[in-house]
Amino acid sequence: MLVLGRDYRENVRRMDEILRVQENFDVIKKVLYLGQEEITLYYIDGFVDGGSMNKLMIYFLSLKGLGKPSARGGEAAARYFVEHHVPYVEAEVTNDTALMLQMVLSGTTLLLGQTFEDYALVIDSRTYPTRSVGEPENDRVMMGSKDGFVETLVFNTALIRRRIRDPKLTMQYLTVGESTKTDVVLCYMEGRADAKYVAYLSKKLRQIRTDSVSLGHESLAELLIRRRWYNPFPKIRYTERPDAAAAQLLEGSVLVICDTSPEVMILPSTIFDFLQETNDFYLPPLTGTYIRLVRHLVFWATLFLIPTWFLLVQNPGVVPPWLQFALPEEHGKISIFMQLILVELMVDGLRMASMNTPDMLSNSLSVVGGLILGDFAVDIGWLIPEVIVYMAFVAIANFSQRSYELGYAFKFMRILLIVLVQLFNFVGFGIGVVVIIALLVSNQTVNGTHSYLYPLIPFRFRAFLSLFVRLKKNRAAKATETAGTTKGEKNG
Repeated sequence: MLVLGRDYRENVRRMDEILRVQENFDVIKKVLYLGQEEITLYYIDGFVDGGSMNKLMIYFLSLKGLGKPSARGGEAAARYFVEHHVPYVEAEVTNDTALMLQMVLSGTTLLLGQTFEDYALVIDSRTYPTRSVGEPENDRVMMGSKDGFVETLVFNTALIRRRIRDPKLTMQYLTVGESTKTDVVLCYMEGRADAKYVAYLSKKLRQIRTDSVSLGHESLAELLIRRRWYNPFPKIRYTERPDAAAAQLLEGSVLVICDTSPEVMILPSTIFDFLQETNDFYLPPLTGTYIRLVRHLVFWATLFLIPTWFLLVQNPGVVPPWLQFALPEEHGKISIFMQLILVELMVDGLRMASMNTPDMLSNSLSVVGGLILGDFAVDIGWLIPEVIVYMAFVAIANFSQRSYELGYAFKFMRILLIVLVQLFNFVGFGIGVVVIIALLVSNQTVNGTHSYLYPLIPFRFRAFLSLFVRLKKNRAAKATETAGTTKGEKNG
């Protein structure tokens, strides 16, 4: 472990060794002479603002020395130099060698001075490479703002602060990962978010012991939650929209923002939160209510439509005359059960092929490929038209909400229902429904006490009504009015 001493030359030698200046082409070492005295700067190429650093170096070269009194040394000399000769936004003096290394590798500039002894200067001259702010691909709106989060932490916190200009907005900084030292921010509104829940999350993040958080928010989510492999329902909701994140903060939620990730984690979350979209709040109340009702109807139909139809096919005697049209006249060369499983696999195969197809070909190949496969499958008798129609509806309806994780959870539950109907008929369908309810009830969020089915369990009429009816007043006003009750219900 690097430990600085009082000998400047030895400190430079140790820093060269630990940063491996000779082996790493992008670790830059600059030696400057200020009169008769010397300073050494270390920084990572590509992480610093080149124009500002050039001006700073030119200014340093114009100085006649490091400090005013020649007898001054150590921390006093370093602080004198910062106060009088570092005209930069942020600079600090430290003798914490672990912090020095972490800050250099995070993009700041480290300055060792001939009279600073075991102290050094950390100058925040960094600028991260980033893409431009644009509308998120997976969460578009017809009206409203078109900006979205990017992979740079500071940009994301600024997008939130632009919308909430309140001193109670708190951004708590942490680092996670022994090797990656990933920057993480716990964001909440003081007085609106539950204080015990915030303390719990902060403690849990600080206690994480892992080597890396290389996959951003997904790695962090797996570290925060003890996953149960058999329960596919998502436990954390994400958003790429600053306006949605700001609205959640004003409702008392807590955000976890992870550097290198363009998505923000919203805690705590219920299954009903996944069925709310930003578009609902940019449209008039009547329109928003209609869209919300359609979304619930369509998405829950993706779970029960095909298993119910398959159950009726298995038992045509219970189908009333007015519903006989839904039953197929021919069953094809293979069983309907195998047809349903086959099409479920084919849909995912086409989706994966579409994701890996070049952009200019993806639309045409996915549409034409699906049409050709479906048409030929019907012609040769592998599939019947009814299976194609129902599975096409389910595949498209899955996109009525933006969470892929929830879509696949419903897919697994749908396949489970189909298999149980095939094995046990009506009893199997009942068993499947019970299993789904049990998985929903037992699913836990990060703190383990928040009900995944709130406001159904515990039942709160007004909150439950707001899941389906878009109330006229905005979310922030509703949060202010109900903050006292909602925080206790959602976190306790």
